[in-house]
Order: sequence, then structure tokens, then C-alpha cells
Amino acid sequence: MSILIALIPALAWGSTGIVTSKMGGTAAQGTLGMTFGALLFGLATMFFYVLPTAGSDFAFNGRIWVVGFVSGLFWAVGTAGQFVGFKKLGVSVGNPLSTAGQIATNAIMAAAVLGEWTTGRMWLFGSIAIVAVIVGAVFTALPDSKSSVAEVNPAHDFRGGLIAVIISTLGYMMYFVFPNLLAKVGYISAATKAAPHDTGLYYMTSIVGPQSIGQVLGAFIIVIFFMKEGKTMFQAATWRNIVTGLVWALGNVFMFISAANPNVGQAVATTLSQMGIIVGTFGGIYILGEKKTSRQMVFIVIGAILVVIGGIMISVLKSL
Repeated sequence: MSILIALIPALAWGSTGIVTSKMGGTAAQGTLGMTFGALLFGLATMFFYVLPTAGSDFAFNGRIWVVGFVSGLFWAVGTAGQFVGFKKLGVSVGNPLSTAGQIATNAIMAAAVLGEWTTGRMWLFGSIAIVAVIVGAVFTALPDSKSSVAEVNPAHDFRGGLIAVIISTLGYMMYFVFPNLLAKVGYISAATKAAPHDTGLYYMTSIVGPQSIGQVLGAFIIVIFFMKEGKTMFQAATWRNIVTGLVWALGNVFMFISAANPNVGQAVATTLSQMGIIVGTFGGIYILGEKKTSRQMVFIVIGAILVVIGGIMISVLKSL
């Protein structure tokens, strides 16, 4: 059951690139609209679950608010970079690159910083898994030398899109790791992190409310000062992308619940959450109509299989 819950974010997050493309608008409008949806979900989680279930000691805990708020700022960086990457690379290319980066960096952080890989065997197979994920992502993003991507995507810019995905990966890495990192260094007490019954459920759901506020503030700063789209940020496309935010927020809650579960852990939770590469990659091709040649499709299938195999290997490391 724990693994099934950990797979819910894969379905939700794998769909976000498709949903935001359907909702339309610029990368800035997609980012801001998504945060509005996340804010609605986050506040609902706080007032209708955390407060009545865990109590005010969790819902209004100052330290939890700091962790959640800063985590939300990191998320805003990750999401803005990802949407820019989607616009410049296409969802079917940007999604697997972003996914692979998140799997690799979060697995490394969880292993090296959070200490979740405790044996030489775990490090060996974990490293092989990360290589498989990276190679798979490269395969899914291979261009076709005989066709021009610009013909179907005038905004195509591989170099700019790749830089955006790298920035996005770093932002998402800190967003994922920050709550457990602050608990590891003692800023959040062991008792607070473990409640109730050593599941971590109260801590991780309490983060969601303040996290959504950090997401909105971070999105405003990025849209106004970096993307320079302050004049267009309240147009219709922004409001449509609230739907994207609600879809994403559903996955967010279950990802943090899984990361806090000692039977799952950070490395496994974040890895399984990124299995949405299947939804994102093939959804971009078959739902959004992103054109691929037969040669590219062969590499995409091989690449997706490698990413999934790498993800599964990371998810079973604790049994080694």
C-alpha cells in the first residue's frame, strides 16, 4: 500500500506538462496559475485536515512554517525553470530531462546527505540506477538529424531550454530535500517529525499550507523581476492554470507523506514520484501531438524503459 501511495505523484506530476499546455499561456502565466491552484489546495489541507487532526501545535508551528515557506520558494524556482524548458524543448523532451535530473539529484542527496544508503551494495546498485536514468533521459531527448524541430516549435531553443531545466532541477532538489534536511540537522525535533506513530504524516502535511504561500510569493518575484511579465500575469491563461496547480498539489501531498514514511524514505518517494515520465513523454506525443520520427520513437521507448528500470532499482535498494 505504501508503494501505491508513493506512485500517486507520478500520475499527477506526469500530467502537469500536458495540462498546462492545454490550458495555454506563457511560462510565467503557467507558473503563477499553478501556484494559485497549489495555494487553494494547501490552505484546504491546513484548515480541513491538519488543524482538526494534528492540532494547532502543528498547523501553526513557527518552525514548520519556516521549513514549508522556504521549500515553497525553492519550488517556485524549479517550476518556472521547468515551464520555460517545456516551452523551449517541448514536453516530450523537457519532461524526461527534468525527470532524470530530479531522480539523479534527489537520490544522491538522500544517499549522501540524508544517509539513506547505508551499505556498499546500496551505493553500487544505486549508482548503476542513476546512470541508467541519465542515459535513458538522453535517449528520450535525442533530436532527429533529418528534421528541423523549429518547424513544429518556433520557440525551440535547446541550449536555453537545457539551462532552464538545470536551474529547475536544482530548485526542485532543494524543495524535495529541505524538509527532511532540516529535521536531520535538528531544526525540527524528532518527535515532531515522527508523529503520529512514527509515520511523519503530521509534519509533512503541516508543511503544505506555508509551502503554498512560499510558492505564490516566489512565483510573483520570478514573474515580475526575472521573466518581466508583470503586465500579463493576470490574464485568462493564468486563471486556467489553476487547474494545473490542483493536479500538481494532489501529487505534492502524497509525495511528502511517502517521503516521511520510514518504510519508503526520501530516495524512494522522490524516485517513484518521477515515474510520471511515461505520462509526460508519451502524453506530449500522443495528446499534444508533438511530432517524432520512427528513429526518435525507438530511442524514446528505450530511454523510458531505462528510466523506469533505474527508478525501480532505487526503490528496492532498502531490501538489498
